Amino acid sequence: MTENEISREIVDAALKVHKQLGPGLLESAYEECLYYELIKRELLVEKQKTLPLVYEEVKLDAGYRIDLLIEKKVIVEIKSVEALNDVHLAQILTYLKLSGCKLGLLINFNVALIKQGIKRVVNKL
Repeated sequence: MTENEISREIVDAALKVHKQLGPGLLESAYEECLYYELIKRELLVEKQKTLPLVYEEVKLDAGYRIDLLIEKKVIVEIKSVEALNDVHLAQILTYLKLSGCKLGLLINFNVALIKQGIKRVVNKL
């Protein structure tokens, strides 16, 4: 699957989760439900994947964790906040750069309509 095909599956799954749960829950609840939906679609999903920082050829455990990594190609960062801000965007951009992935989705479930809470982020490698 291409990044775009994977992205479509993720957005569709997020829509289903948001429709059933609505806004206002903890990020961990949305993460578990989205993980479940993506597994049902037979996608390879890694949850809370550690992401080391490589500095001068040394791998350092800096505590970075990707919420969901799908098919080793697309990163999903889940939020449940009043509004996405620049720090959230910087976080997913950092994850994209450190992982070498091209595409990330920043999904804020704390919105009335889920399409208002999805931001597509591209790593221009």
